[in-house]
Amino acid sequence: MQLTEIAAAKVKELLQQEGRPEVALRVAAQPGGCCGFQYSMLPTDSVSDQDHTEEHYGVRVVIDKDSAPLLSEATIDFKDSLERSGFAIENPLGGGGCTCGH
Repeated sequence: MQLTEIAAAKVKELLQQEGRPEVALRVAAQPGGCCGFQYSMLPTDSVSDQDHTEEHYGVRVVIDKDSAPLLSEATIDFKDSLERSGFAIENPLGGGGCTCGH
């Protein structure tokens, strides 16, 4: 999994605003949804021995063992434009695509 530099900066900013700059970002994927997977991203200070941990541009990313294979080729970016503002996950393993945003 990759976290772009722009996405990492936004994660750091949001964690700082929450007053939790020391926590990690937990990313998970579950099969489902019209694009193949449903994703979640949440701050966490809970890491188990079975979690996969990575660091990207100073952000610690935690992925549970079941999600790790589903996210192995994913890229998390942050888009900020007139049409959309938010995190975007591009995953070639996710199958087809749509525009529903889930």
